[in-house]
Amino acid sequence: MAKRGVIIVAGGMGSRMHSAIPKQFLMLGGMPVLARTINLFAEALPSSDIVVVLPEAYIALWNNLAARFDIAPHRTVAGGKERFHSVRCGIEALGSEVEYIAVHDAVRALATKRLVIRAMLDAEKSGATVPVIEVSDSYRAMETDGGSHIVPRSRLRIVQTPQIFSAPLLRSAYEQPYTPSFTDDASVVEAMGKRISLVEGERSNIKLTTPEDMEYAEWLLQREEE
Repeated sequence: MAKRGVIIVAGGMGSRMHSAIPKQFLMLGGMPVLARTINLFAEALPSSDIVVVLPEAYIALWNNLAARFDIAPHRTVAGGKERFHSVRCGIEALGSEVEYIAVHDAVRALATKRLVIRAMLDAEKSGATVPVIEVSDSYRAMETDGGSHIVPRSRLRIVQTPQIFSAPLLRSAYEQPYTPSFTDDASVVEAMGKRISLVEGERSNIKLTTPEDMEYAEWLLQREEE
């Protein structure tokens, strides 16, 4: 079996959550958001090497919090200025024996094992996989003269994580200099000319950003339990 590594990016500060602590430390269904995410990958990808990338100032806080809960084994490393640099720190923390690397937002705690496994299986074939969902709203692109035009929604997809890549490919991609156009891992890999494979994501795989997101997530968990 291929050796798998997981990088959980937990660098958010929670400004839009209006919280005194970073959103990845908030309680969701009686457990910290980050703890749920870690356990998800430990269950979906047994024996994987899990690295959590945190702001250096919050590593001690997380270690104290994690000691109070049943959380799968993982390691923590300090991140960098931008998400790009944090992922690079996570890559450097993984051993050379890792063949595939999954990168996931810590606050997407409601992703399912089915999604993780589906994405991993696709990545083992394609080398670069991203989960996406279709859009339901209509969109307009703004013009420089103040006008706008409709964008066919059939051509648009909402990008999620985990984004999974062959380890040599991802390592090479993150040797590139940082540019603001690198908005996610797929954009970094794509800059090397690699085509990205898309798999079906999940509507419930939301990124917890606002208090309303937390309320919705609690409702989803309650519905699942019932």
